[in-house]
Amino acid sequence: MRTVFVLFDSLNRLALGAYGGTAVETPNFDRFAQRAVTFDKHYVGSLPCMPARRDMHTGRLNFMHRHWGPLEPFDESFAKILSGGGVYSHLISDHLHYFEDGGWGYANAFDSWDFIRGQEYDALKALAAPPVERYRQKFDPRHYPMSPPSNGSMTRGNTDKTSWKRSRAAITHEFLTEEADFPTAKCFAAAFEFLDLNADADDWFLQLECFDPHEPFVAPERFKEAYKSGYNGKILDWPHYEKVSNSSQEIAEIRGNYAALVAMCDEYFGKLLDHFDAHGLWDDTCLILTTDHGFLLSEHEWWGKNRMPYYEEISHIPLMIWHPGHADQSGARRKNLTQTPDLMPTILEIHNCQVPPSVTGASLKPLLGKDAPVHESLALGMFAGPVCVTDGKYSYFRYPDDLSGENLNLYTLMPTHLSSHFEISELKTSVLAGPFDFTKGAPLLKIKLDPKNTQVGNDGQTLEDCVSALYDLERDPGQTTPVPDEAVIGRLTGRITYHFIQHDAPKELYAHFGLETDREAHQGTAGPGIERAI
Repeated sequence: MRTVFVLFDSLNRLALGAYGGTAVETPNFDRFAQRAVTFDKHYVGSLPCMPARRDMHTGRLNFMHRHWGPLEPFDESFAKILSGGGVYSHLISDHLHYFEDGGWGYANAFDSWDFIRGQEYDALKALAAPPVERYRQKFDPRHYPMSPPSNGSMTRGNTDKTSWKRSRAAITHEFLTEEADFPTAKCFAAAFEFLDLNADADDWFLQLECFDPHEPFVAPERFKEAYKSGYNGKILDWPHYEKVSNSSQEIAEIRGNYAALVAMCDEYFGKLLDHFDAHGLWDDTCLILTTDHGFLLSEHEWWGKNRMPYYEEISHIPLMIWHPGHADQSGARRKNLTQTPDLMPTILEIHNCQVPPSVTGASLKPLLGKDAPVHESLALGMFAGPVCVTDGKYSYFRYPDDLSGENLNLYTLMPTHLSSHFEISELKTSVLAGPFDFTKGAPLLKIKLDPKNTQVGNDGQTLEDCVSALYDLERDPGQTTPVPDEAVIGRLTGRITYHFIQHDAPKELYAHFGLETDREAHQGTAGPGIERAI
């Protein structure tokens, strides 16, 4: 068997026509939905980018034990398991975070990989003295604040973090002169080269991963033309994760830039479908399409992700799977709950590799033949943020009383943040703890959490304006009005405890959310289908 796994970043489900979207033309995503099996209740697990990828690699949730970070030495990566089973794995990606301190191990888990430069703050060219004053005339300071240092060159070490990152993105802006220069175009070109070179080979897995349509929303002019807002000001394409304070025209401009980037992703995905058509790959090659999470584009008066509740626009994501053995299911829809960690055992089963006992996700391969219950509920979240649980009818966001997270600990053998090692002050709090049931008997470092290094704290923000809430997704899919139903809240609170037990969460996490830790009280509550028992 051969598989092409296409992973976009921040691809909103409702931007796709196949999921009811109308604001963006997505003929190729919709074309694929007519051939594939489409999952209608697919959700994220851990947030944001690298925690989601650890979920994908290991088939279990990351957010209960640590925040953003590398693969751990004890982690069971699907790429490594494929390799051990004689299935060649290759990664093509422009995802910058794989090559920062907090992203090590993921790319290296593959037999080979290609890294495409130029996304987000990965500058295409090394400019020791970028023309900051000219950039200030071109880029809106609300999205591109730039404060060069008083002395010396503008460097990572002497420049405000946000200014440094946004200045690097501005450099890339100016060097994207041809469409072929754009990272997404380069990713697909590399994929077609891989497919041509391996046309006669079997037993391979290709992960084609595009950072688009993640911000900054930079697309070639021909895609932007269809989504012109009439805005004539400085560039607005990289909103901070904050409450909306923009004018209606500015909102339209930001949303238009995102739409243009989605349209670009759709067209290049269409080129892949054309390649499948031209070379007969539908007969012997699986094709999987999904994303890591969505993005709020002024819905609920928010931009972005991380700080706010994990509304459906963030947490409810697209998934479509084509399998040659289930061609009779083309265009079928699946209505049962599925989640990001389910991808790992699905991929392994497609390639006849054994699923390790540490996996808490469920293979979706049986669902390619017919719909069936998989999970009674799903837990999702971000370390030191709220925990959310959904049963498909309701979603419940539970925030702790102590929003600082100072009572939490990180458990890891790879002590790095997104783009730095742990500080010495953090490492001094380390004690040896564990093991957990998934660490193969290995103890871990237990490190006191410094709230400024959480994903929210990293953005210089807090959770102070967020509260626990229950929403009825069937009656109120836009999640506009919380429901004061204590019986449902009690039932879903029990499901949070169930998922904590299933993942061997540390005891302080129960206390953090005011949950009971009585394992016996939750025995036998696993629900229908193939959900794992405690």
